[in-house]
Amino acid sequence: MDHFTIFELGQRLRRTEISSLEITRACLARIEEKDSSLNAFITVMGDSALDEARAADEALRRGEWRGPLHGIPVALKDLIDVAGEKTTAASALYKDRIAKEDAEVARRLRQAGAVLIGKNNLHEFAYGGSSLVSYYGETRNPRDEKRIAGGSSGGSAAAVSAGMALAAIGTDTAGSVREPAALCGCVGLKPTFGRVSARGVIPLSASLDHVGPLTASVADAAIVLQAIAGYDPGDLGSADVPVADYVSGLSESVKPLRVGVVREYFFDDLDSEVASAMEEAWRAIRGLVSVVKEVRLEVPTDRTLQAAESWAVHKENVERSPELYQAETLRRLRTGENVSAAEYMQRRRELEEARRVIGAVFADVDVLVTPTMPMPAPSSAELKANPEQLRPTELRLLRNTRPFNVWGLPAISVPCGLTKGGLPIGLQIAGPHWREDLVLRVANAYEQETK
Repeated sequence: MDHFTIFELGQRLRRTEISSLEITRACLARIEEKDSSLNAFITVMGDSALDEARAADEALRRGEWRGPLHGIPVALKDLIDVAGEKTTAASALYKDRIAKEDAEVARRLRQAGAVLIGKNNLHEFAYGGSSLVSYYGETRNPRDEKRIAGGSSGGSAAAVSAGMALAAIGTDTAGSVREPAALCGCVGLKPTFGRVSARGVIPLSASLDHVGPLTASVADAAIVLQAIAGYDPGDLGSADVPVADYVSGLSESVKPLRVGVVREYFFDDLDSEVASAMEEAWRAIRGLVSVVKEVRLEVPTDRTLQAAESWAVHKENVERSPELYQAETLRRLRTGENVSAAEYMQRRRELEEARRVIGAVFADVDVLVTPTMPMPAPSSAELKANPEQLRPTELRLLRNTRPFNVWGLPAISVPCGLTKGGLPIGLQIAGPHWREDLVLRVANAYEQETK
C-alpha cells in the first residue's frame, strides 16, 4: 500500500471498490515481508486488525461511514496505550506491561473507524533521536537499511515509508515525529502544544511532549489530525481551542501568504546537499506565495526543563531497577537528577515566556520555513562503532526541530528532495499557535508543486 494514500483509498473504500480487509491484509503482508529487516514493529496486532477490518466493511455495507479514516490501518508508537495490548516504551522495564484502556488518541482513531494494526518500535522511552537504543533492537531506515531511521518515533516513520501502515501516531518532545519523517522520507506533523491529548501516552517531558501523525502525504496528515485533535478534559495539558476543518482548508490559496525563512541558527553547519535542496525549495515557495523574507529568531537552547521532567518520571524506577534500562537511557535520565526545584521553576517560567513572545514574529509573516534536518540519515554502523558520537549526532539532528517544541508551535516536515545517494531531505514549515490549518495548507501547496 506504499503507492496509495489515505485520501485515495478512503474514497475507494466508501465506493466499495476495495475493502478494508484487502487493505489490512496487504499491510500485514508488507509487515511480514519487510519487518524482519526494518524492525519497525514491537507488536503486530494481526488478528484484531483483521477483525476490525471486517467490522469496518460490514459497517459500510450497512451504509455507515465514519469518515476518511474508516477501515484504514494505522499504527501507534509503543508509548501509546491500546487496551489489552502491551505498551513497552521499547524497554525491558515495561516488557510485560498490558494497557487497561485505550489512550485518548487511540480511542479517537477507533471512533473515526481506523483499524489499529500494531505498535511501533522506538528509541527507549523516547529519549533519543536515532532509534538505535531499544530493548527490541534498532529500527532501520527503509530508504537505506544501513542508516538510522531517526527517532524517537523511528518505527512509526519506517512503517509508513515502507507501506506497512497507511499512517502512524508518534510523539515529539524535541523533534521525534519530524526528524524520523525527514530521514525516512515521509510527512511528520507536530501540532500545537495541547492540540492533541497525551492522556494514555507514557510521558518523557510533560511541558514539551506532543502527539502527532506520520503519513505518506500532507492531505493524509490533515485527515489523521482531524480525527485526533480536540480538547480532552482528562488531560491537564489539553487546551479547549476550536478545531479547524483541516482537510477542506488544503484547497485554499496560499498566494496571499508571507513566508519567513529563518537562516540564522537553522542553516548553521548544513550538509551541502541539504543546503542545495533548501535553495530549490525557496525557489518553489517564492512562486507560490506573495512574500518570502528572512526572519531572525532568538532560539532557546537550554535543556534543563526536559532533563528535570524526565528524571521525575523515571526516578522511582531508576532507583529500584536501574538494570532494566538501556545504559545510554540511564545516563541521559541521570542528567536531571540534581536539578533543584528553584531552577526547575525558573526554566518553566522561561518556557511560558518563550511561548508568549514567539507570537510577535507572526505579525510580519504567516509561516516560518527551515530545513528539518541539517544532514541526511547517518550510518548506523558508524554510530555504534563510536558510541561517544551518538548523543552529539542526535543533538545535531534535533537542532532545528527542538525550538518549536519549546515554543509549542505547530510544525510539519515534508520531503523536499533526495541526496545523490538517494537519502531523503526534509523541509520544515511552522505557523502560529493553533494554526495547523495554515501549516498544512502551505505544506500541501509545496508538495503539489514539487511532486
